[in-house]
Amino acid sequence: MSNKRDRELARAKYERQQVRRTARQQRAHIRNRIVALFAVVAVILGYGALKGKNPTDTSAQPSSSASAQPSAITTEQAVASCDKPAALRADNVTFQSEPTGVKAAKSIVLSTNCGDIAIKTNPQTPHTAGIMSFLTQKKFFDGVGCHRLTTSGIYVLQCGDPSFTGSGGPGFKFADENLPTAGADGSYTYKRGDVAMANSGPDTNGSQFFLVYQDSVLGPNYTLWGNISKGLDVIDAVAGAGVVNQQQDGAPSQTIVIAQAKTAQ
Repeated sequence: MSNKRDRELARAKYERQQVRRTARQQRAHIRNRIVALFAVVAVILGYGALKGKNPTDTSAQPSSSASAQPSAITTEQAVASCDKPAALRADNVTFQSEPTGVKAAKSIVLSTNCGDIAIKTNPQTPHTAGIMSFLTQKKFFDGVGCHRLTTSGIYVLQCGDPSFTGSGGPGFKFADENLPTAGADGSYTYKRGDVAMANSGPDTNGSQFFLVYQDSVLGPNYTLWGNISKGLDVIDAVAGAGVVNQQQDGAPSQTIVIAQAKTAQ
C-alpha cells in the first residue's frame, strides 16, 4: 500500500508540475507575442524614418498654453570636438498659417555645439527654402536639438523638432515641392550632403529636416531643399559616436543642439 500511495503522490506531483509548466509556457508565449507586437510597431513608427509629424504664417506667436521645457537630454558618448550643448528651448512657438511669398536665403548656417553646418538652399525649391529661411529668421531653430540619428540602412541626422520627440513642428503643414524622380525600382538615392524635409506623408512638411551623411536609398517622397556646403565632418563625428543604448535608430549618443541658426544671402 505504501508503494502504491507513493506512486500516486508522485504522479500527482508530476501532473501539478506539468500544469505549472504549461501555464508558464503559455504566459511566456503571450509575453513574447506582446513584445514582438511592440517591436513591429516600433519598427513601423521608426521607419517613418524620416517621418515626423511635421506640421506655413508670417509672425511667431507663443502658443496659448506654452509647453514645459523638454526633458533634459544628456550625452552618452562624448565627441572631443563637441562642446556642452546649449539648453533646449521650450516647445512654445507656433504659427497660425503657412507663410507665403517669403524670399529664400542663399544659405542657412546652423551653429551647433559640435560645429557649424552650412546649407546651400536649392533654387528649384523656392517655397520650401523660403519657409525654412522664414523659420530661421524667426529664431524657430535656436535651442532645438537634433533628435534622431540612423546608422544602418539609411544614414541621416534629423533635426528641427522643438519637442525633441519626432512629432513637433511649427503648427502648420505645407506641400511637397519638386520631389526627386524615382528610379526603375521606385526608389531614389539621397546623396551624401543632401538636405531634405521629413514628413508623415504627402504634403505634410513642417520644420523637421534630415541631413544625409552617407548615400541612402529611400522613396522619392522628401523635398530636397538644400545641400551641405560645410560641416559634413560635424555630422560624421556625431554619427561616429552612434545612437544611445547602442541602437541603430534613435537619439544620437553625442547630443547636438542648434544654438543659433542664421540666413545668409
